[in-house]
Amino acid sequence: MEITRLFDFPYYQLEKNNISDALCTKKNGVWEATSTQEYIDKANAISRGLLRLGVKPNDKIALISMTNRTEWNICDIGILQLGAQNVPIYPTISMEDYAYVLNHSESKYCFVSCAEVHGKISAIMDQVPSLKGVYSYDELGDCDNWTKVLELGADDSNQDEVEKLKDNVKTDDLATLIYTSGTTGRPKGVMLSHKNIVSNALASSHRLPIPENDVRALSFLPVCHIYERMLMYLYQYMGVSIYFAESLETISDNLKEVKPVVMTAVPRLLEKVYDKIIAKGADLSGIKKSLFFWAVKIGLQYKPYGQNGWWYEKKLGLARKLIFSKWKEGLGGNLKLIASGSAALQPRLARIFNAAEMGIMEGYGLTETSPVCSVNDMREGGFKVGTVGKLLPGVEVKIAEDGEILVKGPNVMMGYYKDQEKTDEVIKNGYFHTGDIGEIDQDGFLKITDRKKEMFKTSGGKYVAPQLLENRFKQSLFIEQIMVVGDGEKMPAALIQPNFEFLTDWADKKGISYTDHADLISQERVVKRYQKEVDEANETFAKWEKVKQFRLTPDTWSVEEGHLTPTMKLKRKIIKEKYKPLYNDIYGHTE
Repeated sequence: MEITRLFDFPYYQLEKNNISDALCTKKNGVWEATSTQEYIDKANAISRGLLRLGVKPNDKIALISMTNRTEWNICDIGILQLGAQNVPIYPTISMEDYAYVLNHSESKYCFVSCAEVHGKISAIMDQVPSLKGVYSYDELGDCDNWTKVLELGADDSNQDEVEKLKDNVKTDDLATLIYTSGTTGRPKGVMLSHKNIVSNALASSHRLPIPENDVRALSFLPVCHIYERMLMYLYQYMGVSIYFAESLETISDNLKEVKPVVMTAVPRLLEKVYDKIIAKGADLSGIKKSLFFWAVKIGLQYKPYGQNGWWYEKKLGLARKLIFSKWKEGLGGNLKLIASGSAALQPRLARIFNAAEMGIMEGYGLTETSPVCSVNDMREGGFKVGTVGKLLPGVEVKIAEDGEILVKGPNVMMGYYKDQEKTDEVIKNGYFHTGDIGEIDQDGFLKITDRKKEMFKTSGGKYVAPQLLENRFKQSLFIEQIMVVGDGEKMPAALIQPNFEFLTDWADKKGISYTDHADLISQERVVKRYQKEVDEANETFAKWEKVKQFRLTPDTWSVEEGHLTPTMKLKRKIIKEKYKPLYNDIYGHTE
């Protein structure tokens, strides 16, 4: 069968192989599996129930879940089959943004995961006149359960109507509204059609060397983002069983239980995994420790396709046998493929994970491009460290005169919902203007160098690309997050959030006494230690790019506190505002 709409994916899976564990969620300590057939049956029941609630084509239904779970996917298909659209909302945004998105999309119903999300919705219900009802996945005393909609659809006498509506959905129709958190201003509703996402999933499937059968994926990146969601459809297409991690905190346990072959990740998570492994190695002693760091050294020199020569490959083989095999074991033992996106991956991580035979393949895209434009692929020379791979078939990229990446293809969004003006600002002559700066090398690999909006000029007129600096600095175990500043100032400087777990360990070993984080970061020995890290990282950069001064922040930067977007990108404006006194202190400003 041909797949042209998003709800075709589970039916395609049923035709190819009815998997017993198509979707798996852990409840009360037990993994509960839903088969492909059950997935489709429940999605149809949701469709019938929604029809009985008066839902019509083009109505909007919000989905808000703290974690990825089977119910989300069932509702997704159930909504889309009616020609209605779903509006996935990131659970931790402010109540003000909740109200804005629900009103702007005119959502009729809302499915929530738990008491926390329900509490937020309850607080703004009276501000959202379009909202007729809320259903919860968890059993809550004060909210209708989603099973009510399933029960409403248990009688299948209106299935004919569902089939009719399904047939009416065309590939170019709107499928979903995804509101980008954006680092500034109000969220924008990105309109993605069935074709946008279907074309992206099918094209991306040719870049993922997933074995034919009995493959498990671990899913934990928020499914309200198009990145993880597109991969869910891709997994369904490729007959992969999807297991939903319980939370970010339980990932290492879930990896060991599920033993996945494939997962998606953001660089920050991979940095944390790597730092933990290195910290464990540092605790070893004698020959074990020497061997461990010998293997790390080999891994950090990794190049694909035997480019380092036979002697290196011999040493790599030994390192894999003695050390890297244990790393793999720690991540479940079967992990072969990690798709990384949403931010720039440090080349050293691409090198060492691939050396350890856990192939991190970095890709590039945006919500507006559904999302993948290019991705690395280990096969047939399609992998190059430090790049985001070759373009997907059907996707065209043009580099503008100022270096901006312009994208054209079936994956480019329909536009921003109810905002023609903003749409026209970014889509010109069929090309989407990404706001990213990059280049395509002679082998056809795309390389991202920075965000157009984030590059700044010092008062000396020199351009600085903060992301390049930040990525280098984050290689330090002492640094959790860093923001390079200096727009219009005489020199670049940095605000640094220490990796407090590592720093407190180090301070304890050095016999440094302190009362709290604020006290710890003001200690002279600590500041000196950070200066050493900064000096080391600075060596890589030209004189005008070097970070001349820095200040440490006493708290942890988080999504909840507003420092970071849901995909862990820095909200630069907000961070600068939060640490205005530190910024002023660096540059000697008085206000």
